[in-house]
Amino acid sequence: MRVAFLFNHDQVHQVAHSLPIAIALAKGGFDGEIIVATSNAHLSEQVKSLGGDLIGSRIEHVELRPSQATQRLNSMLSKLVPMEKLLIYRDNLEFFRSLDFLVVTEKTSLLLKERYGLHDLKIIHTRHGAGDRAIGFNKASAGFDHVLCSGPKVRDRLIAEAGVSPEAVSIVGYPKFDLVRGSEPLRILPKAERTVLYNPHPSPHLSSWYRHGRQVLEHFLDAPRHGLIFAPHVMLFQRKFVVTVDRFRVDRAGDIPQKFLRGDNIKIDLGSRRSADMTYTQAADIYLGDASSQIYEFLLKPRPCIFLNSHGYEWVGKPDFRHWCAGEVIDSPAQLPEALARADELHETRYRNIQEEMFAETFDLNEVPSSERAAEVIFRLANDHARAWPETTLMAVSHA
Repeated sequence: MRVAFLFNHDQVHQVAHSLPIAIALAKGGFDGEIIVATSNAHLSEQVKSLGGDLIGSRIEHVELRPSQATQRLNSMLSKLVPMEKLLIYRDNLEFFRSLDFLVVTEKTSLLLKERYGLHDLKIIHTRHGAGDRAIGFNKASAGFDHVLCSGPKVRDRLIAEAGVSPEAVSIVGYPKFDLVRGSEPLRILPKAERTVLYNPHPSPHLSSWYRHGRQVLEHFLDAPRHGLIFAPHVMLFQRKFVVTVDRFRVDRAGDIPQKFLRGDNIKIDLGSRRSADMTYTQAADIYLGDASSQIYEFLLKPRPCIFLNSHGYEWVGKPDFRHWCAGEVIDSPAQLPEALARADELHETRYRNIQEEMFAETFDLNEVPSSERAAEVIFRLANDHARAWPETTLMAVSHA
């Protein structure tokens, strides 16, 4: 039995969503091959860092290689389209054919079934985040053999909107939370009285960055009482142009003016490991954002939130903007000083209970680590698969 976990992206933000499951499967005594497949050196480094001694011993590591033709296409088109990410499947079909199960965090892997005909390969989707955007619940989710999700909100929308069969979805919690279990937040800006995390989304039709981002930075440049961590979604500055397909838009994130890089009350991180491992969502006192699913990771500990509605959306009552119920919604950075001044009071009098309710409907957590719960589901699916092939044997997951 060969079970592979695939990481095929430009950035590392998806690794923490499923690598803990591979680790739990290995530690649980799964008597099959566990493989982690990466498509670039950046991902390989992150996998080795998080997986430690298990990578290369109990967990095999495979580095997928693009063909020369793919490399040429990627060199020409990578500023707009991630050609290598899309063609890595074609270039490594022999590897994918050798697998029984493939565990993935994103939906491009469905190309293996839809385009390359690997219908016998069982693909399990772990998702990467627990946000509210409709694209997370589109019909593509029904193309997976099984979906692992964080809680009842996500499960119910997958069934109602994506058409996923109730038997093909399992609530397992949020494996990424296992990476910070018992850890203490870092002090990123120790001189600031309060630290604000500004976490804009990359999509031009949702993000506050393109219209208002520099004004937000400007405010904190002259407001040393509040420190600012500017840690946008890691894809905002990844390419020269940001292209979105769910609602076609093209825009440029541009550059960060040098004046914002000085001083000790502004920390800018456009895509390091800390942008993806919850360092900043744990460290901040106040969340300032728009559409990023990291808001729900921030709510692991209820704290004040502010949302910047740069596009003037009529959002009340719409599931895609459910997360905006967690704090005050403003329309312009001009309203930011007053919003910051009342954030703590509004949090205690209006939003704390709402945040706790939102967190409970988004995440089903219990005393069993989420990664172990997810590993149990994969073991069960593998065991069911093995029963159809009597010559295959599996050893049960042992619970310490």
